[in-house]
Amino acid sequence: MAGHSRWANIKHRKAKVDAQKGAVFAKFTREIMVAAKEGGADPQANFRLRTAIEKGKDAGLPNDNITRAIDKATGGGDGANLESITYEGYGAGGVAIIIETLTDNRNRTAGDIRSYFNKYSGNLGETGCVGWMFNEEGSITIAKEGINQDELFENAINAGADDFITDEGGDYRLITAPEKLQSAAEEIEKAGFKIKSAEVARNPLNTINIEDEATAKNLLKLLDSIESHDDVQNVYANFEIDDELLEKLD
Repeated sequence: MAGHSRWANIKHRKAKVDAQKGAVFAKFTREIMVAAKEGGADPQANFRLRTAIEKGKDAGLPNDNITRAIDKATGGGDGANLESITYEGYGAGGVAIIIETLTDNRNRTAGDIRSYFNKYSGNLGETGCVGWMFNEEGSITIAKEGINQDELFENAINAGADDFITDEGGDYRLITAPEKLQSAAEEIEKAGFKIKSAEVARNPLNTINIEDEATAKNLLKLLDSIESHDDVQNVYANFEIDDELLEKLD
């Protein structure tokens, strides 16, 4: 079973840190606003909101920012104008890329994303052009420390999980169908397990191995530019780069 996108794994291995804390906060704030708008302001009754708040706090988002984001969304303010838009395209080397955004100006976001693809030898495509290359699944991560694996496994099966694995960071990860993510996470919480994250992710069915240095450089610059955009929430790509080549690019 594949883990999160290879791009996410490469970012983890290279220990990239976003120096623009404001941009990071903006991403989490948008997610909180949309979650509150769609499911209500009570985190206990709104699983997506609860997860977004926890992720924001882990990133250092102040409580005041969280409260303001929920108030704006439920009060019909700025949050009412945010919409989720997914973009698809090809990067250098024919790598498939999916970009999930939250934006209050789709023309601005589309123009920016398109300019990144054009600048770094890519091509922004139509909706659906690469989506079929990824498998959408629910992913629930639980810290390994102090956990009885057999007990967690039994509860995971009872909660409707399809798979039980250990991810690259050493944590346990439960895989579910996207529509079962919330109910499975709630069952796991009721059983007394602490959830680190719960989200729907897109994992590539197959990957492309990038061996050319110029191609790798263009691809990583494209992904860096996309990731740094305020409206971008998640990026998925279907490629592999060997450690030796990555070291050359550092």
